Amino acid sequence: MKVAVIGCGTIANAAHIPSYLNNPEAEIKYFCDIIPERAQAAVEKYDCGVAVTDYHEVLKDPEIVAVSVCTPNNVHPVIAIDALRAGKHVLCEKPAARTYAEALEMQKVQHETGKILNIGVVNRFNDSVNLIKKYIDSGKLGNIHHVYVSFRAHRSIPGLGGAFTTKAIAGGGALIDWGVHYLDIVMYCCGDPAVRTVTGETFCKLGKNMEEYAYTDMWAGPPDYNGIYDVDDSVTGLIRTSGPVITLNGAWAQNIGVAEQYIDFMGDKAGIRLQYGKDFTVYTAEHGALVEYKPVFQMRDHFQNEIDAFIDCIKTGKKLPSHIDTVVITAQMMQAIYDSADQHREIVLD
Repeated sequence: MKVAVIGCGTIANAAHIPSYLNNPEAEIKYFCDIIPERAQAAVEKYDCGVAVTDYHEVLKDPEIVAVSVCTPNNVHPVIAIDALRAGKHVLCEKPAARTYAEALEMQKVQHETGKILNIGVVNRFNDSVNLIKKYIDSGKLGNIHHVYVSFRAHRSIPGLGGAFTTKAIAGGGALIDWGVHYLDIVMYCCGDPAVRTVTGETFCKLGKNMEEYAYTDMWAGPPDYNGIYDVDDSVTGLIRTSGPVITLNGAWAQNIGVAEQYIDFMGDKAGIRLQYGKDFTVYTAEHGALVEYKPVFQMRDHFQNEIDAFIDCIKTGKKLPSHIDTVVITAQMMQAIYDSADQHREIVLD
């Protein structure tokens, strides 16, 4: 199955490209990037494919069955929609889009074309997350009434002044970049409940004076002090759903030097703390005694799981949990948090 990778930056090289290369049923025919050197570097590094700068050239090739969209957020919708209309299946990196309206347009075109549109909410293919979902679905935790989400770091603003910190490109900051993964885990494990009301506040504080921002390292490239910083570096919120209440605290940057990146699922029979990207601990009571234990299991690479599932669903027609139809729920939730923060009031969605 011939595929193309559109956007040859960090996530493409760290996840999509090696995962396609590890799948015996996939062959990368094109590496596409608006920076010619980046596309050519991929050809040379992986010893396959052709380097191009215009994704339309990829979409015109009848041999291409599917594409991965690994570009900045602002062009996710246009590239994904063009690919769908060109008859290609699409795996688009998270978030689906900068806004809920853009995500809905992507969903609309997916329904019109019938081609697959999956979003890179990779934790739905994480073995730890899927085991937690089995615990919840089997009733082991009882009624899940509250889920607490923490995605907080000390000083981790990515590429200050670049694409990640420019709202017109990224759509937002810590919430849309990190929070999308955490909230999507909650929605997936809890059965994608309907969102009813949302209250949130976002803060653009620590990175606002860019030249005075102190840090130890900066992923996504060095700072550009002539660039833009107009996104949230921290966020808090409360979400009522048809299932549990969700509360969240997130920060790319905070003046607390302790990283806290976990999700607490609290049920009336048991609770679980998931350490993001790692294992989890179960807390319960048995025979009048308090009990806690940590399941031991094999953790496969979830990006490989995601790519393998994408290739398989193209062959079989199976609808994956990362389909745009489920991911738009999280897009709606994040939009409501931003709207609530802008308007300083609760947003009612049903």
